[in-house]
Order: sequence, then structure tokens, then C-alpha cells
Amino acid sequence: MTTTANTGQLDGKVALVTGGSRGIGRAIALRLARDGATVAVGYAREESAAREVVDHIERGGGHAFALGAELGRHGDAARLWAAFDRSRSDGAVDIIVNNAGIGRSPDLATLTESGFDEIFAVNVRAPFFVVQQGLRRLRDGGRIINVSSGLARVAMPEIMAYGSTKGALDTFTLNLAKELGPRGITVNSVAPGIVDTDVNAGWLRGNPAAQAHAASLSALGRVGRPEDIADVVAFLASDDARWVTGRVLDATGGSAL
Repeated sequence: MTTTANTGQLDGKVALVTGGSRGIGRAIALRLARDGATVAVGYAREESAAREVVDHIERGGGHAFALGAELGRHGDAARLWAAFDRSRSDGAVDIIVNNAGIGRSPDLATLTESGFDEIFAVNVRAPFFVVQQGLRRLRDGGRIINVSSGLARVAMPEIMAYGSTKGALDTFTLNLAKELGPRGITVNSVAPGIVDTDVNAGWLRGNPAAQAHAASLSALGRVGRPEDIADVVAFLASDDARWVTGRVLDATGGSAL
């Protein structure tokens, strides 16, 4: 994906994408920039990767800045928004994309209490407080988009803690939509299936049998790409989605139908 040929749909808008340095988050940041938004590319530890995304956007004529804050620790949202405020003189944002997350979890037998706490801290608590503390910065008519998972509706016991966090995120989406509707703010979840990213690289890439199995789960017969998810997010961020709120948009390619 390139950042050339600005569509102009998001001209003048400011977007925050957590976990924007790689994978689905990177694709979302590039796509929103292509549509004209100034993008805050959130990252935890991979500053060089985030700055590469920023450089990519700026080389294409867009605007972006890197935003470092490790999520999953108490005070993370305050640190993230403090960094945002240092980069934006007006402190205003139009689009919040909660994408950062831990992508897998151990099974029921081996998950520890500390592991449980960590995945819920990153995948549920962080988005909650990022939104809570971002509301005074979020303009009326804005967008909140939470990256969920198809596993919120499909059983996969071997990573049930991960699926549970995404179910919680979808409930958060539903309640936020009701809470923020009077301000014209829409809130939606996007639920990917298996996507070819670094998170899945260990078992997916270079393994034809795994690729074939993953592709077979989709009605469309292939593994998802980050751009597939980014394009759905871009729709929800645009004015075209102004009448869609409180929904979970399935972006699994028709998995487990």
C-alpha cells in the first residue's frame, strides 16, 4: 500500500492508531494517511518501526508523527495522551483506533494469573482508559474504532483468554456507542480472522499446510492481509459510515460460516 493519490476523505482530520508500527496497525496508519488524515503512529518499544511508517507517509506527501507509550501498565493512557499533546498544539483528535494488543494467549491449563492480567491489561484496560482520557480531546462527530477478533464469536479453547478480551472489547464498543451517540461520535469494532502478520508468522509463513488450512477457513479461500482490515477501518472512519454505530463488522473473509 502506498500513501500517494490522496482520496481527501479525511482531509483535516487527526487519527491516533495504537500499535501502528507493524502489521494491521501499520496498514491502518498508511490507509488513513492516504485518505488525508494526520496520523499519530502509536508504538510500545519499536520506535524505529514507527518512524519508518511516519517516513513512508511523509514521502507520499502525508502527515504523521510517532507516539511512544507502552500499553498495559497503570498510567499508560495518561502517558500516551501527554505525548500526543506535546505533538499537537490544539490537542484535538477525530479518530481513535484501538489496535494495539497481545495477539495470542496460552490455554486454560497453562495460563498464569500474571499472564491473564497482562492480556486483559493490554487488550481491554488500555483501550478503556485511552478512550476515557481521550474524550475531552475527541471532536464531536468523531470516530472510535476497536480492533476486535472473529474469536469473540467462535470458540477456540486453546486461546480462550485472548478471545475473552475481544468479547469484552465488543461490549465496550456497544456501550460507548450509546454513551457517545448524542455527540455524533460513532463507535464500532472490526473483527479480523487469520491475517498474515508478524504475530502469525511463526506458524503460518513458510508452512504450506498451515497456509492451506488457514485459507480453507475463509469462504473466500485465502488468508487475510493487513490491507483487508485497514480498508474496513477506513470505511468506518469516513463519512460514508456516519449511520453505523455500535456494530461489530466481520472482517474474517467469511470464516466459520
